[in-house]
Amino acid sequence: MISGNARAQIATGFVKLHSKYYGRGPTKAKVYADGDMIAVLLEETFTPAEQTLIERGQSNGIQEIRRNFQQIMADQFKALIEQATGRSVRSFMSETDLENDIAVEMFFLSGERTDMAAFEQASDDVSASSDPETEGGPETGP
Repeated sequence: MISGNARAQIATGFVKLHSKYYGRGPTKAKVYADGDMIAVLLEETFTPAEQTLIERGQSNGIQEIRRNFQQIMADQFKALIEQATGRSVRSFMSETDLENDIAVEMFFLSGERTDMAAFEQASDDVSASSDPETEGGPETGP
């Protein structure tokens, strides 16, 4: 089970990535999770140029471009899921419904959540011990 905060992080991340690479993001993004599966549902993702081509029966090229984009972005999409959930992605699949302007990104997770508490504590300890102010302040010379 992933938290509401993680779901929001995933939805926001997908909107930002689409906005960055398509020039506009989806108007709706919702994350569904069940066990080892996460589905990201994106609606109204097409650019005005894509919408025009689809309306005029020229959708084949759009489908191909979208699939290529998903393949190229797979590592960033997976990283977003892994960062939000603390689990690695075993498999990623993507599909776009051109007729209804809906895209779904499916992720299947492996393993249990990585417990980063000990790592974060160790990192905090190192930061504190290397801070000059925690060691009596900076040296002022002879």
